[in-house]
Amino acid sequence: MNNVWFSEWRHVFKLDPDKEISDEMLDALCTSGTDAIIVGGSSGITFENTVDLMSRIRRYELDCALEVTTMEGAVPGFDGYFVPLVLNTDRAEWIIGRQIEGLREFGSFVPWEETAAQGYIILNEEATAAKVTEAKAALDEAELISYIQMADRLMRLPVIYIEYSGRFGDMNLLKRARDTVEHAQLFYGGGIDTADRAREAAALAHTIVVGNVIYTDFAAAISTVDAVRQTK
Repeated sequence: MNNVWFSEWRHVFKLDPDKEISDEMLDALCTSGTDAIIVGGSSGITFENTVDLMSRIRRYELDCALEVTTMEGAVPGFDGYFVPLVLNTDRAEWIIGRQIEGLREFGSFVPWEETAAQGYIILNEEATAAKVTEAKAALDEAELISYIQMADRLMRLPVIYIEYSGRFGDMNLLKRARDTVEHAQLFYGGGIDTADRAREAAALAHTIVVGNVIYTDFAAAISTVDAVRQTK
């Protein structure tokens, strides 16, 4: 992997600007030992709620990155920025169209050294992101490997993100993805709602992303940090 600003991340919490989180919970997350906070979501993202969440996180000394999914939520002041490209969709707007639209408007303001493309492969057809982007989520192993090879070796994307969003994924597929990746940093997100699942995913992915469980079982979310730290 390249030595980039996110290369040392093993565990990340992902917070949705459209969801409520108390100051006490945010303090516990930011002081838990996680490597970073990613701010992002699939719906309800505005400039106002993104700025508000960022300003609350910035009181803590840990990396805070924005996943840019809408132009309304493109907020300056983050440590880094991820631009998702949904690879397993036939709708070009989610691969390049909206990104070009954003660059036409904000290209001169992009902090390129702190901005990275994420090659998303969405594998849960029930996920909001899959429905919005019309992702072809039912990939078999051979198809997944082809997408990984395209993203990793042809496109040379710095991040490949295996996303199950709301469901714990097929760890055999994640292992095949890890075995195939040569250059990119492999992110995994989806259904990590226990310490055991965090350990299992962290043994395969370079970086795991813990999100939904923050809002449903906060203690379980916090337990994933130590679980990952114990995983080589």
